[in-house]
Amino acid sequence: MTGDKNRKHMLRVGVFVVLIGMILLAIALATIHKKTWAVPPEAKALKNPLASSETNITAAKRVYSDQCANCHGDSGKGDGSDAMMYDPAPSDLTDAAKMSKVTDGEIYYQITEGRKPMPSYKKRLTEELRWQLVLLVRSFAEQPAPPPPTKQPDVPGSKPPEPSGQPK
Repeated sequence: MTGDKNRKHMLRVGVFVVLIGMILLAIALATIHKKTWAVPPEAKALKNPLASSETNITAAKRVYSDQCANCHGDSGKGDGSDAMMYDPAPSDLTDAAKMSKVTDGEIYYQITEGRKPMPSYKKRLTEELRWQLVLLVRSFAEQPAPPPPTKQPDVPGSKPPEPSGQPK
């Protein structure tokens, strides 16, 4: 009977050790997936050699629609039809605060090198197409122009303000 108790105890300890190991592995994998992009300083310093133009944006839209929209969404919000399948989730390219902290070189590096689950486009797209995509990605985060000022309705009994610098 003592041998039976000893075996049961060892089995429990073994199961406990395996469970702890699985938990630690899950934590490690989650940590790896949540890392930020490690972009080399020389890549961050790269400047886009292309100017933003209708031609460049149009070319990038065709590539984006074919290669990127399934994950990043048609407007860059990270809400494409395949987005829910991936961890980490695709970036929201419309987040102006976040995008203002990223250089063109960083965006170009991320497109070029990729990071799981995003593939590398180094061999799939030309340098020019990748730089055109940088221009398009930048356009997603641009703030629209503020609306024109509206004329305030006349309120009965109120006087319009007098122009400054003129006598009353």
